[in-house]
Parts: sequence; C-alpha cells; structure tokens
Amino acid sequence: MMNSTDAQTLPLLGSNLDRIAARGVTVPDYDRNAVTPGIVHFGVGGFHRAHMAMVVDDLMNAGRAADWGIVGAGVLPHDVHMRDALAGQDHLYSLTLKHPDGTRERRVIGSIIDYRYGPDDPQGLIDLLGEETIRIVSLTVTEGGYNVNPVTGEFVSEDAMIVADVAALKAGRLPSTVFGYVIEALRRRRDDGVDPFTVQSCDNISENGHVAKKMFGAFARLVDPELADWIDTHVAFPNAMVDRITPATTDEDRAEVRESVGLLDAWPVVAEPFFQWVLEDSFTSGRPPYELAGVQVVDDVRPYEHMKLRLLNSGHQGLAYFGLLAGYTYAHEAMENPDIAVYLRRYMDEEGTPSLEPLPGIDLDAYKDSLIERFSNPEIRDTLARLGAESSDRIPKWLVPVIGDNLVSGAPVEVSAAICASWARYAEGSDEQGAPFTIVDRYATELQQVASSQAADPLAFVRQEQFFGTVATDSRFTRHYLAALKSLHERGARETVRRLAAHEAL
Repeated sequence: MMNSTDAQTLPLLGSNLDRIAARGVTVPDYDRNAVTPGIVHFGVGGFHRAHMAMVVDDLMNAGRAADWGIVGAGVLPHDVHMRDALAGQDHLYSLTLKHPDGTRERRVIGSIIDYRYGPDDPQGLIDLLGEETIRIVSLTVTEGGYNVNPVTGEFVSEDAMIVADVAALKAGRLPSTVFGYVIEALRRRRDDGVDPFTVQSCDNISENGHVAKKMFGAFARLVDPELADWIDTHVAFPNAMVDRITPATTDEDRAEVRESVGLLDAWPVVAEPFFQWVLEDSFTSGRPPYELAGVQVVDDVRPYEHMKLRLLNSGHQGLAYFGLLAGYTYAHEAMENPDIAVYLRRYMDEEGTPSLEPLPGIDLDAYKDSLIERFSNPEIRDTLARLGAESSDRIPKWLVPVIGDNLVSGAPVEVSAAICASWARYAEGSDEQGAPFTIVDRYATELQQVASSQAADPLAFVRQEQFFGTVATDSRFTRHYLAALKSLHERGARETVRRLAAHEAL
C-alpha cells in the first residue's frame, strides 16, 4: 500500500492512464476519442457502473463497441453530484471487485463519455435523445422511479410531477421527468422519420421491461393516444435481470483507492466478484454484442429473474430487518451469527424454491450456496440499512408474490411471514435497545404510524393492502405472522431467528 502523499496521488484523468496502469490498475485499451455515443442512460449510480458500463467497456477493449458509448443523464436534484464527479475526471471511474479473501481487482472504466443534467440544458438533452446514433435509452431509476401503484400495478397518473409534465408536453414545453424526456424524444423521432430507440430497463423489478413498457406507455397515452399506439407497436422494452451486489460508495472506499494505488477518484465503485446479467434479445435498432462479454442473451428472462428476486433479493429482506433489530450494522456481521445463515437457507429451500419455475441448466443448490457465501463476504461491507431501504417498493414485489404462490400451491409460508413481521417491527422506528432507526422509504411516515398501532391491533401492518394484498385474510399466513411478531416483541430478534433456524415453535 502506498502512502497518499501529493506527489504520489494521481487524479483520475485520461492524461494519467498510462501512469495509473503502471500501478497495477487495468485501464481502457482503446482510443476514447474514437468512441461515439449510442446509449443514453438515466440513473447513473454504482449499480449501472458495476454492470452495463463495465460490459460495454469490456466490448470496447475487445474492439467491438466503439459506436456504443454511454452518455449519462440525470433529471433529479441529487444527480448533480454524479454529474460533477464524472465531469471532473473525464467521465472515468474506477471499479474495485472485493474478493472474500481480501484481494482486490481494480480497473478504470471508460465507456461513459459524457453526462447531461436535464435542468441545466433540457433542450440539449432532448436533442441528444433525438439523434439517430442513440439506439438505446437505458434506465436504473430504482423501483420507485416507475411510478407504479404497488397493489394495482397501474401508473400513478395523479403524481404532481407527472401532471406537470403531461401539461408541459401538451403545451409544447420541454419536460422535466424521465417519462417526459423519453416520450417527447420518441415523438420527435417518429415525426422526423428516425427509427425509435430501445428502452432498456436494468432495474431490480420483476419483468422490468414489461413494467417499463406499461408505465411509459401510460404516460404517453396521457399526452397523445396515437403516439402511445405507435410506441406500443414500434418500441422494444426488453426484460433483463442483473445480479451483482454493489454497496453504496463510502469515504472509506475513496480512501482505500487513494492509499492503495495512489488514485484520486471522486466516486469509485465497489462490488462483489459475482456477476450475472440475463437479457431478452428484443431490440428496436440493434444492440452491442453483449453475449461476447459474458451476458446471457435469451428469449425468456422470467425464470432467471424469479430465481434472483425470490432468493437473493427476498433473502436480503430476510437479512436486513432481523439483522438491524439484533444490533448489527453490516450484512457480513449478521451472517457471522450461524442462526441467521441457517434461517435464510431455510427460507430459500422451503419457501423461495417451491415458488420458482423450472430452471434448466441451473444448479439451484449451488446457487443458494453462493448466496450465503456472497452475503457473508466481509470485504463488501454492505450495510443492512441499504438492504432495508425502500421496503415498500421491495417486499410487495419480491416477497409477497412468494407468499401468494405458496398459499395457492400449499407450500410453507412460515419464514416469509416472519420476514414480514420483522419489517413491521422495524417500522416501529427503534431497535431493541431503543435506538432510533432512520427509515428510508417514501411511505416512512405512514408505515411508522401504522406500526405504532400494533400493540392494539397486531394485524394492522399487513392489512395495508397496497403493500400486502389480501394475505391478512388467510389464516395460514396470519398465524405465523402473529407468532413471529409476538416473538420479536417478547423474545427479540436473535431468539426469534434461532427458533426459526431450529424449526422450533415461536
């Protein structure tokens, strides 16, 4: 490890790449000046930069994708931070893969070549989206960014920003939301005789392409029904599943990059080594040869997607709230408790797996073993607070479908009910020592209000049909839920999870 003196620390700039490479960091092996834009990506964060941008960089290094450069795009106030971080270092960033044994793989990614912030120049962003060279508009806008009612699955048209953007487009003014930019750009391309781009969702939501098509189509219908019909016929929205744990970047991550290789990176990315991206081969105007960079390009993503959402993502929910209530901060710390690892594997084996479709070619036991290993990786330092954020977008989409399917099939729901109870207990807002949680959820206030009534009405939390549907009406679920919630209040998280792991009554 080198000392971070001024003389040894190199800013992450294109002019320093040779010197950075001399320090053992892999750098782009292509002429970035020859790269032209082909993709506009809304929602540039760690997740996008650890998978899609990395894959495109791999292809560029192989001489395969020079016309698929990525231009980042942001429309929300917090996006200015990414804009400024990337602009200050030639849109380069470092990616560090952290192996469980403490070793590191470091590389510099060069596939992002520009960044546009809509509020700075809305006309410029619309013009870019209208260029014929832009053939893909990709998205990582999080589950909440699709504006979906979590129960009905319909577009929330009454949202104030949506109402304003619809009025703006009807009046010939420029948009401000991702919906407005995408739909107005498609309208202009249609009117100008330019082929439409593909809208490629990369978010962790079930059937993300179908959701994107429905939500963007609903917005378009509010603006212009004929345009909506044209989009429905002519624009591809491929489904995709991406699996890579990518924790939020910390100051410690920045310091490690600086001190270990003398690299000054304003916003590095850290991730686990495991990587899987399954992508439906449905594109409007071509695509990069993703399959040459390890992507599984298939006709049907759903079986792979359900495997991930119902095992990895629901497993994260099972880890987050029990772990936080027990006083842990990081995922790997919680996984050091053997009862938590056994209880999670019980959920995967007894409840997650029976809800899956057949998966030819997949060794599910090996996959579940890998999940326990990945959750336990001490080098990732994934926080339980991150895993437990935006629960109202996640549990209804990831875990509640498992419960619904298992109630229909007769498979068990005891552990799933306990996970729901752990969310309800967490939503009360404090751990078992009385220390407050900062609940990150757009419905945080409402959730805490309902959770505060559980002493008088223990089923109040799961009666919120916008999150749980009708599971509160089924005694096969509620008897396990009530037992788990009572145990969490009376025995605490550690003893409750011990009993779940041991198949003991709660």
